[in-house]
Amino acid sequence: MVKVKRLGVDWLLFRDATGRIRMLEDRCPHRSAPLSVGQHLGDRVACKYHGVQVDGNGTVIAVPGMPGCALEGRTITTSLAVAEAADTIFAFMPLTADSEVTEFKLPDRLANPEVSWFSNFAEWKGPWRFYMDNVLDPMHGAFLHRDSHSMFGGDTSARFRIRETDRGFFFEKTDQRGVNFDWVEYCREAMDYVDLEIPYGESAGPGGTFGIVGMATPIDANNSAIFHWRTRTVSDWERDVWRFMYKTTLEEKHWAVLEQDREVLEALAVDADKDEHLYQHDLGVARIRRIYEADAEKQAAVLRGEG
Repeated sequence: MVKVKRLGVDWLLFRDATGRIRMLEDRCPHRSAPLSVGQHLGDRVACKYHGVQVDGNGTVIAVPGMPGCALEGRTITTSLAVAEAADTIFAFMPLTADSEVTEFKLPDRLANPEVSWFSNFAEWKGPWRFYMDNVLDPMHGAFLHRDSHSMFGGDTSARFRIRETDRGFFFEKTDQRGVNFDWVEYCREAMDYVDLEIPYGESAGPGGTFGIVGMATPIDANNSAIFHWRTRTVSDWERDVWRFMYKTTLEEKHWAVLEQDREVLEALAVDADKDEHLYQHDLGVARIRRIYEADAEKQAAVLRGEG
């Protein structure tokens, strides 16, 4: 059993007797004691405080201290719909109790059997929106990551454009491609994520361009769970070479690049995005901020009973 915090709420993750992942709010329906310190009973969890047993759907199965009481049979504890894929557990966070669960779909790169990937997870001290701003800002690669193994080339000035796609939109340089961090696609599908590519030379082994899928989930208002999958399209013996080189050589270099991002983003004031003076390179940042502001307004209206 594992306790995690997401969107400011404590959750319990456990596998039931069939091996299926279950995700419950970490509160016993009796007196709100954390279920995560209780006992795993296969298809249910027993609270340590008074022994109340709750199954993976959030239903009270038994109250040992008072068998047959009104709590038994009631579904009280919040249970989330989850999917396990790509070394990650994905959960649908409903806005209201009757919110319709979105059909789960992996990002295209991760669903493609021709793509070999490595997952990466980190926790950063900063709002999740800072991560999204950062990846919708390809120009920072030419400055912040100038001394890295993969983003040392190309111009330090550029013009950008937004191009609509079936999944969302591209934010890309108009005068350079395949040299540095030159484009990113913001995707809105079963989940919001970014898809981008960094050029790699032959010294990095077979597979050509290095693809990245990235996303961020709020732990709470000021801390974020950061997910990346590093990918290359390779098969047969070339896939084995790529995976060997990644674990022995490339992974450490990739962590160094991520650390550069983390250090800057964690140093930002919590309200850093409230007092800015943007220019043309920030069109992607401005676009996703408008998207999320519109989402927030719609969700607030639903919670007020207006939606």
